[in-house]
Amino acid sequence: MAVTAATLEANFINGKWIPGSSQTVVDIVNPANQQSLAQVSLADEADTARAIEAAASAFPAWRMTPPQDRIQYMFRFRELLLEHVDEIARVTTKENGKTVAEARAELQRGIENVEVSCGMPTMMQGYNLEDVARGVDEMMIRQPLGVVAAITPFNFPGMIPFWFMPYAIATGNTFILKPSERVPLTMMRVFELLEQVGLPKGVVNLVNGGKAVVDALLDHPKVRAISFVGSTPIAKYVYARAAASGKRAQCQGGAKNHVVVLPDADMKMATQIISDSAFGCAGQRCLAVSVAVTIGEAQKTFRDSITEAAASLRVGDGLEEGVQMGPVITAQSKSRIESLIGVGEKGGAKILLDGRNAHIPKHESGSFLKPTILDAVPASSELTDTEIFGPVLSLVHAKDMNEALAFLERSPYGNQASLFTSSGAAARRFRYEAPAGNIGINIGVAAPMAYFPFTGWKGSFFGDMHAQGRDAIEFYTDKKVVIERWGEEHSRKF
Repeated sequence: MAVTAATLEANFINGKWIPGSSQTVVDIVNPANQQSLAQVSLADEADTARAIEAAASAFPAWRMTPPQDRIQYMFRFRELLLEHVDEIARVTTKENGKTVAEARAELQRGIENVEVSCGMPTMMQGYNLEDVARGVDEMMIRQPLGVVAAITPFNFPGMIPFWFMPYAIATGNTFILKPSERVPLTMMRVFELLEQVGLPKGVVNLVNGGKAVVDALLDHPKVRAISFVGSTPIAKYVYARAAASGKRAQCQGGAKNHVVVLPDADMKMATQIISDSAFGCAGQRCLAVSVAVTIGEAQKTFRDSITEAAASLRVGDGLEEGVQMGPVITAQSKSRIESLIGVGEKGGAKILLDGRNAHIPKHESGSFLKPTILDAVPASSELTDTEIFGPVLSLVHAKDMNEALAFLERSPYGNQASLFTSSGAAARRFRYEAPAGNIGINIGVAAPMAYFPFTGWKGSFFGDMHAQGRDAIEFYTDKKVVIERWGEEHSRKF
């Protein structure tokens, strides 16, 4: 797929590429320079219904395909992805803004999920027990649900869809993806590779659209399960509407991730890792550290070192060699983030490093901010519970671990929390008590590997089964318990 400023047939339905039927055309622009990459005509409710019917028609035959045969497609898909990593990464950089290195690493994490799904013949197995009563045997088997769908965000267009798609189809379901309409090009290229894999028509479908498509997926009776990643308000909406339609739902919401820095931490290592977490991908990731809680003398040592490190980061077009941080996704996002920095300043925070009004030579029209650090953010500040989703790190001081953990407990979110220390006892306490689903010890981005679930808590997740790993198999299958008795008279005939 060549990325050019032309209207694209952006929807892959029943094995064919078709344009959207709505009257809305979205201009996909490079956030580094605002140049148009392509126009995409968005799908509507009718297009969505066609995708659902195609998936429903494909399901019976796909379900009866042995798991060993289903994963052969996954093996071929993995090889194609590996062959095209650099190409796909550049597409992601152009439409999202992150650096090529970040885009490449993102896709690699997605490929890991494809690899895990190749173990489905083992992971999908049930269990059994003979003689639960005299002459009676019992077994539990797993069966696919049917048509399932995922709604994914702009910030990781090459990874997050893979939290869902490989597991869904390897377990025998048929799948519909609705990516963010801001960044459709990455998954369009991926689906072209899926087309080469040769999956039966209707097993995978791609629908690019807005709220009308989302609501159609949520309301249609043939869609059995919905996966979502995005902001908390929309996660609540998707979860409630899906539940009202009797669907399973796993909805990953927003975050306000904290890192606690103890005075015994390796400050050089902590500074580098936390800087990468807070400012990597321009802070636009659900596991980015956004608040650093310093204890004791770390208040000064970490404050000074993180400010120096952040100030040295090279910001620019992610396609350029040596650039460490790219732009945020849109000019509107830039304005919103700059406004929130102003809110923090008015609320009493001290700006140690101000990334507003960034000037990037030859990219004056780009959506750029530079790293920003706010010190002594008051507990009453609006920023305490606001997901800024940009390259902004707030510094808060606590007198001890008790106060730091109490600060974390007050947060409405629970996606990630990290601790930097050289104390095993402190690390164990933090792991035991920190109120978040993903915990890092001397780790800045506690992103689970593909064989572990992505476990957000509190307002960061709505549902029971998380994405990835064993949770994915639980989410995409129904359990069926079979209890059997065969009379002795019958067995004696043989």
